[in-house]
Amino acid sequence: MSQPEFNFSDEPLGDPADPTYSVCELADAINDHLRRGFGDGVWVRGEIDGLSNRGPHSYFSLVEDGDDGRAVIQVQLFAPAKKRLSPLLRKHRLELRNGMKVRIQGHLDFWGQGGRLGLKMAGLDPRYTLGELAQSRDEVLRRLAANGLIDRNKRTSLSTIPLRIGVAASIDSAAWADLRGQLELSGFGFRLSVADTRVQGDGADRMVAGAIGTLARRARAGLLDAIVVVRGGGARNELAVFDSEIIARTIALCPVPVITGLGHEIDRSIADEAAHTAVKTPTAVAVALIDRVGSYMSNAEQAWTAIERNARLRLDRADQRVSEVAHRIAARTEAAVDRATERLDMRANVLASVAPAALERESDWLDRAGQRLVERSTTAACRAADRLDVLAARAGAVDPAVQLARGWSITHTSSGAIVRSAADVAPGDTIITAVLDGSIIGIVTGASVSPDVHDADCADEAPTTSNPE
Repeated sequence: MSQPEFNFSDEPLGDPADPTYSVCELADAINDHLRRGFGDGVWVRGEIDGLSNRGPHSYFSLVEDGDDGRAVIQVQLFAPAKKRLSPLLRKHRLELRNGMKVRIQGHLDFWGQGGRLGLKMAGLDPRYTLGELAQSRDEVLRRLAANGLIDRNKRTSLSTIPLRIGVAASIDSAAWADLRGQLELSGFGFRLSVADTRVQGDGADRMVAGAIGTLARRARAGLLDAIVVVRGGGARNELAVFDSEIIARTIALCPVPVITGLGHEIDRSIADEAAHTAVKTPTAVAVALIDRVGSYMSNAEQAWTAIERNARLRLDRADQRVSEVAHRIAARTEAAVDRATERLDMRANVLASVAPAALERESDWLDRAGQRLVERSTTAACRAADRLDVLAARAGAVDPAVQLARGWSITHTSSGAIVRSAADVAPGDTIITAVLDGSIIGIVTGASVSPDVHDADCADEAPTTSNPE
């Protein structure tokens, strides 16, 4: 096996026309070129993404979506520059946040240890960020106005005594604590339904809108009088969460009034524009609700006082009228009694004068009537006695005992039926014949009917008898 032959020339490796760099030398060379090419630094605009704080320093990516995809450059904001920029940010009420559009100035730097190109941030143009916020805000307002949503919630009617309140807030925030504390101290019976939500950071706009939507469903069920959206103060770009179109639309479509207290003293957010009522702070929201309930209570007390005063006045007037009527009735009654007494006295005098004569006439009439009654009763008694005698004689003539005494008898069958005809019995029948002093029992051996039968009427008038003669 043969070894390959290597031909090493004697040419030097460090040709000035075509130099060879070590990695560290290349990093230094890149940085030299960057400093010469961008001696005064460079301005770059984009959107903050992945912001993180490591000790006193801040790091983030500045990104922009282009036709070929997303372009990214890493930005380092070191403590000295950060301290220098803080007054500028506070002056314009800005704070670096993810999603914030910025125009920043810095120096390009190639970091050899990481092999990455970055931008050391040294300055920031606040007008660019504010302009972007204002432009975005204006576009949202134009869309809301075109859809008639700016004044929609304002047309809802706020209850005169709004005690059932829905609150969209972060329950860990001072805003929620201030609102609840003020309402509890009022002494009124507020009932709070809180929907916990983030009020800043990524996705906060969707979470706030969701919380408001949850409360809106309770309001549609008749469980809430109003909805309150609160947060504490903060940077202008943090409050830009409430410039979100989704929050404004959700507020506009709520069936009850929405009151905002977003903790800013100068600017109005789009949420404020869409709300029924916008006040500066959560405490101001509580004060507004307390004042409204207090005004209702005061009006109710005044109305009750007026009703009581009017009722007392009417009762006094009615009592006065009743007294006047009573006096008139008493006077008229006394006069009527006097007139009636006079009439009674006159009639009593007339009665006293005519009564003796009338009594005498009536007494004479009663005497004559009594005499006539005695005479007529005697005659009537005699006539009645005569008639009784006649009737007694007639009754005696038909008395069975009298007939039996004369020798007649009465025959009965064993069942007690009176035998009036020979046809009433048959041979073998038992018959009982009653006579004056007892009864004779016999058996029928035969019966015949006489041709000269008496008239049936005669037979009905008297019981069947037999004469032994």
